[in-house]
Amino acid sequence: MKIIDILNQDKVTLSFEVFPPKLTKNYDDVAFKAKEIAKLHPDFMSVTYGAGGGTSEYTLNIAKEIKEQENVEVMAHLTCVSSSKAHVHSMINRLKENHIENIMALRGDIPVGGSQFHDYQHASELISEIKASGDFCIGAACYPEGHPEASNKDMDIKNLKKKVDAGADFLTTQMFFDNNVFYNFLFRAREAGIDVPIVAGIMPITRGIQVKRARELSGCSMPQRFISMVDKFGDNDEAMKQAGIIYASEQIIDLIASGIQHIHVYSMNKPDVAKAIMENVSEIIK
Repeated sequence: MKIIDILNQDKVTLSFEVFPPKLTKNYDDVAFKAKEIAKLHPDFMSVTYGAGGGTSEYTLNIAKEIKEQENVEVMAHLTCVSSSKAHVHSMINRLKENHIENIMALRGDIPVGGSQFHDYQHASELISEIKASGDFCIGAACYPEGHPEASNKDMDIKNLKKKVDAGADFLTTQMFFDNNVFYNFLFRAREAGIDVPIVAGIMPITRGIQVKRARELSGCSMPQRFISMVDKFGDNDEAMKQAGIIYASEQIIDLIASGIQHIHVYSMNKPDVAKAIMENVSEIIK
């Protein structure tokens, strides 16, 4: 089933994201955790993809196992930075052969020590090629506080519109920790004529060490309430885990209460975290 059809059903949706292993020896453990999350029956799941295709085989295999063994719809990520057109089209064909019809099309992060660009410079170019290559549902990324490389927020919105015009069926935000940031972004996107569904991306921070990485990935700001939580509980693993799950759950509750229907949780291959969040909002998402 295409994810755009799920998003257009006029109901609240909750989805989870997992990432493949970097090493073969870790595959079974990661696949097990991904399928444990799938057993929570989310509306769909996404499987990430290393820049340059470093984990492409694992991405495909885990997505296929989730779909076939757990009967949960999946979206496979596909990045184009440092990739050749031949490699990208090979992956598109393999996804098609394995009946995976949802693709998250991303430029991707530049690999450490890798060349900056190969055949692609922007995600919009990848989106156009996927659109021309088959009957796929295409997702794209957006940044509520602006892409870290964008000169300003207006330019970032213009670039986002290019992704939609190229064929993106829906957008998923990078993580944010202040819902007001998302509401402001949503207003600006709609004002610019971006009318596809926008899925709110939520990252449960369950370890203090994750904060630095979260900032590096998204450039996101952190409200004082969040900072105080990390300062208070960051050195206590179990307390930080509980506080992080509660904080993410409260974000989700506020979003849904404000009319936002689609939530994507960056669950970081943690079935216990995904389960706790699902239980916290189980009646709310019905």
